[in-house]
Amino acid sequence: MNSAITTCEHPNPLQRCDGVISSHEGDQGSKKDGQLKSPSSSHMAYGILDIPPWYLCIFLGIQHFLTALGGLVAIPLILAKDLCLQHDPLTQSYLISTIFFVSGICTLLQVFLGIRLPILQGGTFAFLGPSLAMLSLPTWKCPAWTLNASQVNTSSPEFTEEWQKRIRERGDGVLSSHEGDQGSKKDGQLKSSSSSHLAYGILDIPPWYLCIFLGIQHFLTALGGLVAVPLILAKDLCLQHDPLTQSYLISTIFFVSGICTLLQVFLGIRLPILQGGTFAFLGPSLAMLSLPTWKCPTWTLNASQVNTSSPEFTEEWQKRIREQRGDGVLSSHEDDQGSKKDGQLKSSSSSHMAYGILDIPPWYLCIFLGIQHFLTALGGLVAVPLILAKDLCLQHDPLTQSYLISTTFFVSGICTLLQVLLGIRLPILQGGTFAFLGPSLAMLSLPTWKCPEWTLNASQVNTSSPEFTEEWQKRIRELQGAVLVASCVQMLVGFSGLIGFLMRFIGPLTIAPTISLMALPLFDPAGDDAGIHWGIAATTIFLIVLFSQYLKNIAVPVPVYGREKKSHTSKFYLFQIFPVLLGLCISWLLCFVLTVTDALPSAPTAYGYLARTDTKGSVLSQAPWFRFPYPGQWGFPTVSLAGVFGIIAGVISSVVESIGDYHACARLVGVPPPPKHAINRGIGIEGLGCLLAGAWGTGNGTTSYSQNVGALGITRVGSRMVIVAAGCVLLLMGIFGKIGAAFVTIPAPVVGGMFLVMFGVITAVGISNLQYVDLNSSRNLFIFGFSIFCGLAIPNWVNKNPERLHTGILQLDQVIQVLLTTGMFVGGFLGFLLDNTIPGSLEERGLLAWNQIQEESEETTKALEVYGLPWGIGTRFCTSSCAQYLPFWPREGEVGVRQLSLCPGDSEEGPRSATDTRM
Repeated sequence: MNSAITTCEHPNPLQRCDGVISSHEGDQGSKKDGQLKSPSSSHMAYGILDIPPWYLCIFLGIQHFLTALGGLVAIPLILAKDLCLQHDPLTQSYLISTIFFVSGICTLLQVFLGIRLPILQGGTFAFLGPSLAMLSLPTWKCPAWTLNASQVNTSSPEFTEEWQKRIRERGDGVLSSHEGDQGSKKDGQLKSSSSSHLAYGILDIPPWYLCIFLGIQHFLTALGGLVAVPLILAKDLCLQHDPLTQSYLISTIFFVSGICTLLQVFLGIRLPILQGGTFAFLGPSLAMLSLPTWKCPTWTLNASQVNTSSPEFTEEWQKRIREQRGDGVLSSHEDDQGSKKDGQLKSSSSSHMAYGILDIPPWYLCIFLGIQHFLTALGGLVAVPLILAKDLCLQHDPLTQSYLISTTFFVSGICTLLQVLLGIRLPILQGGTFAFLGPSLAMLSLPTWKCPEWTLNASQVNTSSPEFTEEWQKRIRELQGAVLVASCVQMLVGFSGLIGFLMRFIGPLTIAPTISLMALPLFDPAGDDAGIHWGIAATTIFLIVLFSQYLKNIAVPVPVYGREKKSHTSKFYLFQIFPVLLGLCISWLLCFVLTVTDALPSAPTAYGYLARTDTKGSVLSQAPWFRFPYPGQWGFPTVSLAGVFGIIAGVISSVVESIGDYHACARLVGVPPPPKHAINRGIGIEGLGCLLAGAWGTGNGTTSYSQNVGALGITRVGSRMVIVAAGCVLLLMGIFGKIGAAFVTIPAPVVGGMFLVMFGVITAVGISNLQYVDLNSSRNLFIFGFSIFCGLAIPNWVNKNPERLHTGILQLDQVIQVLLTTGMFVGGFLGFLLDNTIPGSLEERGLLAWNQIQEESEETTKALEVYGLPWGIGTRFCTSSCAQYLPFWPREGEVGVRQLSLCPGDSEEGPRSATDTRM
């Protein structure tokens, strides 16, 4: 860490070798005699009490000013329009200069007399919302002539008064002008201690007419915000040509805000605070409605084609306002996994795992835990075909939807078995990927593949007619062709060793943001699922947390019959092994009871309706008992360039996600990180899985499921055989349609509650990879913080402004949009780029400890037991020397260790040297 100092030839500590202020280490800068030395000298160039040279103070002060410049300038520019100043840049410059001046005064006061920490003061965005809300009141709306540049004379007294009276505004003079003790008060009532400046304190009761007038004033003050939210949402709800429904939304907001205000004042905080619609939900709502699935149809944008009283139009906007759907992608991990011993990652399988990766639980446990993994992945497995259904023209054909779901189950089972037995060989479930969903929906939104109008009307759809069958099958064949070609690219990347080659450049600062950004962007859909009925979701959360955290060490006595001891009881850690399954089943049973007793609402538009267990009854009744999916069941696939380029972009995102899953899974089950040959094999097998998915016709690909990686940490069962059982369960669910359809009836808030428990944990596991890096280094803090923030900010902006990225080339537009809307790709790519370009020592970057672990992963007996090929491949069969040159094949030295590990005495002796291995 002190390499920059030890190589410096200048004795004077004021002289810097590398010129980079922020990267200095050690005791730098002069200090006054006797002055306390800052304890942060180990990583700060200058501590809080140090005084740098005057020229450094000036340059660093300018740097702080430039850092804050965006916020300082943004506020007056945002306010300019509502102050009627959009055509008066000179006055805008006066406002900016005033903010600079006042911020300087406030900064000096804060540093010298306030908190006395080096914190800059500036304009606050916290005041911006209330200011805009006040200026949106009818009283302060800008006159029409101020919006026309040709009519504005910026030097005229009339215009000057127009904007100055707004910036002077401190209230309307009703309350602030009251003096003394006004209004009658009840005898003996406590007088507010604030009577010196308030006309009426919080406990005072003004006359009834004042209450009415002041209540109206509060209503008018909040009117802008109350009305703005539904008006902003109207366009994305397809209601821009339906003012009547807009008025209903506004009236509903008024009514609900009134109820919430009364509850808050009488039972809540009991302060005079008005409740109303929140702009905090507006961003996520607009982002969700901007998804291709919820884009308003073209005909709703044309007033001449809109019949506001038609059932078709009513359903079009109502399904958007009812929408509380999550994306089913669950990413979670258990916290506190693995411990460090002597600077190395200690295998945690013996300390906290009930069953390690090489252990084989009893058959009945494998079955139950396999079902639990199936239930954990159920949201993602079912969500993908249901989301695709609308763009495949299948929204009125639930039977075909169930076929797609069964096919997804069946192919996921095959891919899971291939991955566990021949691929990465970690306990990771495979399933439909959301990385392919974006480009798929983008391709289906092209004019060529737009669904005909008659397929949108249930009364005109005959699901058994050849015309309708061809209509949806030609679309899914197009998706099949794109997935087939893109999967070949993924297989090439994996089996050629390109990923393994890149792993020498991928360290903790790349893996940490990639894993963390699997879950961070999913807080909105997780909350949407849970928000369908917060009572049910909270019950699920409570049960899973209770079982997995509070009752995990409590053993339950169960009856056992053995040969030696006949009938006896044995301790079984039920809650530790089955927390998710128990929580889901109990919550599911609760929903069933509430459905049977009609405690849950039966109206589709009512809150909590989707918590009923009979909302998806049509899928259960129409699905056949037996149906065997087969390749080409929808016809011969077709290929288009636009689809292939889009799906390839999804392949890139899926590969980055899978590498993060491999490392997270290895960390959770307490085994060394996967070596290069195992990662090559894992990515190649995932490509093969996508190839099978394209052949069978799921309309999607396959990838590693992060939510099941999280389930490993919660259940503390990392056995590979459990995932094999889960793969077999998926195969059975794909064949027995009725059973698979029954699981689809799990209410959304139950799944949402499970998501909320597990989403946050993967973020912590991702961050825990930073234990290998020097967190006192400003370089590392910048790389990780910048990668995480950009991984959230850039996809958010692209989702809101997709038209800004149009290049005129459709295929290129799709590739760019998919890449930049995938937070994992953005954060992981930036972490990879910055970590490999910004100078830093191997120890500082964490690569020293990371490479040491990777080397152990290549050499240790346990790593070879975990990642080696099964059934003696490479040891007894296929031992040709040519195979050693394959990028996905274990090396010769590794095979020797594997052979040695078969001897009884070697298992406890630890890793051997290369010489011992060859002997």
